[in-house]
Amino acid sequence: MNLSLGQTNERQRGGLTEAEAAARRAQGQGNDFKLRTSRTYAEIVRENVFTFFNIVLFSLALLLLLLGSPKDAFFTGVVALFNVVVATAQELRAKWKLDRIALLTQPKATVIREGQEKVIDPGEVVFGDLLVAEAGDQIIVDGLLLSNHHAEMDESLLTGEADSITKQPGDEVYSGSFVVSGRVEYEAHKVGSESLANKLTEGAREFTSELTPLQREINLIVRILLGVVLFFGVIIMLNYLIYQEVSLVQAVRDASVTFGLTPSSLFLMIVTAYALGALRIANKGALVQRANSVESLCHVSVLCLDKTGTLTTNRIHLDSIEGTGELPEEELRQLLGTYARSASTSNKTSDAITAACDGEPRALAEEVPFSSERRWSALSFEDSHPSGVYVLGPLEMLQPNLAKDLDPALADLSWEWVDQGLRVLLFARQEEETSLHDTGGQPQMPTNLVPLCLLSFKDELRPEARETLNEFERAGVEIKIISGDHPHTVAALARQAGFGEEGEPYQVISGLELAEMDQAQFQQVALDTAIFGRITPDLKKRLVQVLRQEGHYVAMIGDGVNDVLALKQANLGVAMQSGSQATRGVADIVLLGDSFGALPEAFTEGQRIWNGMEDILRLYMTRIFSLALLITMIAM
Repeated sequence: MNLSLGQTNERQRGGLTEAEAAARRAQGQGNDFKLRTSRTYAEIVRENVFTFFNIVLFSLALLLLLLGSPKDAFFTGVVALFNVVVATAQELRAKWKLDRIALLTQPKATVIREGQEKVIDPGEVVFGDLLVAEAGDQIIVDGLLLSNHHAEMDESLLTGEADSITKQPGDEVYSGSFVVSGRVEYEAHKVGSESLANKLTEGAREFTSELTPLQREINLIVRILLGVVLFFGVIIMLNYLIYQEVSLVQAVRDASVTFGLTPSSLFLMIVTAYALGALRIANKGALVQRANSVESLCHVSVLCLDKTGTLTTNRIHLDSIEGTGELPEEELRQLLGTYARSASTSNKTSDAITAACDGEPRALAEEVPFSSERRWSALSFEDSHPSGVYVLGPLEMLQPNLAKDLDPALADLSWEWVDQGLRVLLFARQEEETSLHDTGGQPQMPTNLVPLCLLSFKDELRPEARETLNEFERAGVEIKIISGDHPHTVAALARQAGFGEEGEPYQVISGLELAEMDQAQFQQVALDTAIFGRITPDLKKRLVQVLRQEGHYVAMIGDGVNDVLALKQANLGVAMQSGSQATRGVADIVLLGDSFGALPEAFTEGQRIWNGMEDILRLYMTRIFSLALLITMIAM
């Protein structure tokens, strides 16, 4: 069924026609595999009916009925039935909520049909469809890469490896991976149940979760009480068999009483509390994807924030351009506008340049798109006008490859901008045509770069950021800001957001320094440092892992594909609604409307649930102890 790359490129430039797609779907070649967003209705009913407690209670009711005690049988059966009905109703409500969440966060597929791009449901994709994915998008089905440019893929959810994988035209791309940089076109080769995306999504949506501290505590109590119940039950039955001082009906009735020691309704109360808590915080703008994450909020001791899209609105503006004198200002602005418009993929930086500088897009000879791992982009033009190779990236990334040191006045200016909380980039040129990839196809930065200008960008701070940070600090939650931007830029923005007490010093460190530390140094810095800059996705993951190993309950907030690894490692993952499909897919809570300010109220709701359940536990234990004492005294 597979086609060669040459045949595919020749036949598929315009994609399938609607008639061809319909025919393939009729032949069973569609991606119409039904994703399970949660348990089925039958599973929910079965799991709530056939519990250990219910089986015992229903068995006792049947036995009492056979032995001629219909009243006792009726009341025993009603208690079990009531538990089944209430528990099932609560879990059905949870299922409906999970299904709505799945519908809200379901990724869309962009296909080319009859030469036109159209966004469709993933279930409408068929074998042979030509699909398009941008940076941050998930690959929907397994396929063959057709793009004419290099692309970088994040396959960490499949392989566990954090390194981006460079893909060439003709390489396979796998569902469940994400586009890190570049715009990719690929042909669908494995659809439906064969697609890894469907298998991965089905597994991710199953009703399974890590137990919270409250759930582990109650499980332990129930195990102990089951042992006590079993002990009393054995004593009662042995008493009947050995002494036969009471009737079998009375012995069975006495045994059923001991089951009052088992706090089976505690699980019902937890589910109810979680469901009501999730409903309350949903009204505040936080959508819960894992029910017990409501409780997890109150256990958080360290909150890790990504700067871009979390503290800021993920909108930036070009603030200043300071040329080096190599080109006139008008020509420099035209060149910047052309560079931004010619790139195969856009991002916030290129959008800001495009908004401020005129220019016309030109055909590219070669390109290295921006990625969070590499932190620079480069391109050369096909018609050699303008000539040379152009690179855009942070000063510290380009500096080793500069032909000469940057003018001291410009270097000082860049530090002034950084201290003001501005993002600073250097635009440079290699006048001779040179390859942007090594012999292995990996991106390589040109040497002997000539600086053309410094650019400063201003982030837009979220209006609720200051108040939200202050509320978390008052609650005793330690804040750590982890970003890919320059550490001093991050620190300046943190000051604007009111991070820390007035005049309080806090440590700032760069990912370049972290990468050179041994494990012991890394652990100490992770605990002591508040602001991390120039952090790669792998370092974010390591920071979260270290904090958890040191006994902290860690929450991670992010919005980009580079936050996926850290979100999965955290005890509680929180994503922005406008974030990538990747982050929304792995997060426990999604902030609707990107409202960072919804978290403190969710945190308060988690504390309310925890405190309420602790009170209920104390009441239950008092009742159970009294009942156990009463049973013991009667038996004696």
